[in-house]
Amino acid sequence: MNARALLYSFSPKPHIPPTDIWATKRSFGPDSRPQTPFRFRVQIQNQPHYWVLRVSGRDSGGGKRRGGKVFADVKSEAYDISESVDKFEKGLNDVPSGKEEELEEEPLAVAEASWLEQFPKRWVIVVLCFSAFLLCNMDRVNMSIAILPMSAEYNWNPGTVGLIQSSFFWGYLLTQIAGGIWADTVGGKQVLAFGVIWWSIATILTPVAAKVGLPFLLVVRAFMGIGEGVAMPAMNNILSKWIPVAERSRSLALVYSGMYLGSVTGLAFSPFLIHQFGWPSVFYSFGSLGTVWFAVWISKAHSSPLEDPELRPAEKKLILASSVSKEPVKEIPWKLILSKAPVWALIVSHFCHNWGTFILLTWMPTYYNQVLKFNLTESGLFCVLPWLTMAFSANLGGWIADTLVSKGFSVTRVRKIMQTIGFLGPAFFLTQLSHINSPAMAVLCMACSQGTDAFSQSGLYSNHQDIAPRYSGVLLGLSNTAGVLAGVFGTASTGYILQHGSWDDVFKVSVGLYLFGTVVWNLFSTGEKIID
Repeated sequence: MNARALLYSFSPKPHIPPTDIWATKRSFGPDSRPQTPFRFRVQIQNQPHYWVLRVSGRDSGGGKRRGGKVFADVKSEAYDISESVDKFEKGLNDVPSGKEEELEEEPLAVAEASWLEQFPKRWVIVVLCFSAFLLCNMDRVNMSIAILPMSAEYNWNPGTVGLIQSSFFWGYLLTQIAGGIWADTVGGKQVLAFGVIWWSIATILTPVAAKVGLPFLLVVRAFMGIGEGVAMPAMNNILSKWIPVAERSRSLALVYSGMYLGSVTGLAFSPFLIHQFGWPSVFYSFGSLGTVWFAVWISKAHSSPLEDPELRPAEKKLILASSVSKEPVKEIPWKLILSKAPVWALIVSHFCHNWGTFILLTWMPTYYNQVLKFNLTESGLFCVLPWLTMAFSANLGGWIADTLVSKGFSVTRVRKIMQTIGFLGPAFFLTQLSHINSPAMAVLCMACSQGTDAFSQSGLYSNHQDIAPRYSGVLLGLSNTAGVLAGVFGTASTGYILQHGSWDDVFKVSVGLYLFGTVVWNLFSTGEKIID
């Protein structure tokens, strides 16, 4: 019975005898098989205000008869059914024939899911890493504010204050490489979770340790450095598995901007908390936030897409298309890693970059006070500006870098462009400080210096995942160890230079290292994978 005849049977008539139709039941899918023919009867009754459709069927094998009624409350009017028949026949032609076809179930699931469930899981990981680094710098800078009332309460001299401030770097330097090895062999989720909960507990214990005695406080601050030391290698490891190359720059820029905004948040809220509730409240409140983050991270994060049972197939396919090997890291090929020129270019460039960055961020309040004649309140206020500038320009640079990659630029070319800006930009603005007499222009120049410095997030900071994605944690541990050493030596040598020279001499050393790093980076770096 064709479609035209079937539709015609639904048109109003005084009487339509029951019609028997034979058909073969069909099934679709991999388990389809011939079915027993069955017969069904269609009978239509035209009532005054509604139609009644009776359908009954029986298997040819003598199965039990089944039937039912369908009522339609419609007004009967005469009309030409030819157009409807044509549409119906066209629809039948669009239905797949007996060939087996797999049905896509994911669009239906996505349509029924909430907007939060549709949010890409890889960017959930990025946002959580951003939050971790926000807390990281909040907990790091709170001591620079709280140390003032603490030293007044415990009668600490400047030498003791310097010792307390430096004790953080003891643990921080110790766990850079160890954290990278641990993250690459165990998994980024576990290591980052350990780091956050470890430094959060150390932050909460800081007031208690200060009351017990100075040695205990130094140990707690070193323990805090241990926790924060593993954070960057762990983050680098987990993002190398979750983020495709085309999204790598902006994802890392967002995560690192969490550090900048964490400094702003810590510097902004610490004075208020100290004034309202006393200096211990800073450590208690900031440390407690880490425990909340830990609970969310444990329930939502996984070290790789392969371990996430809730990851949608489409997103998993996108991520794994540019994924690293599924083989877990069992041992670190140190000889192979250290024999590659791009690895050493990364280490040297990280040292040159951090020398200037740590000097500016550590000595900036002193420069504002001694050279620009700002009071301490003004110095603290203007110290926030470079952090805000870095947060903005880091994300801008990440967007530019990923856009260039998506337009066909090689990863190597993009990394060299972005890092060159990250080196030559600060070098240029630092050379202008000696020619500026206006405090406002000097502050603007410092902000521009740090703003262009943040383009490094799309340069050397993204390069670890480019050249050795499976060992990105170890590589970041190596290069960041050099970066921490640059901060320690650069900060100490700046004091020595100021005793025997001027601020111009300090800036000249930084500019020289920026230029040296530019040459090394452009000669030896690459964006291609060199270690599998």
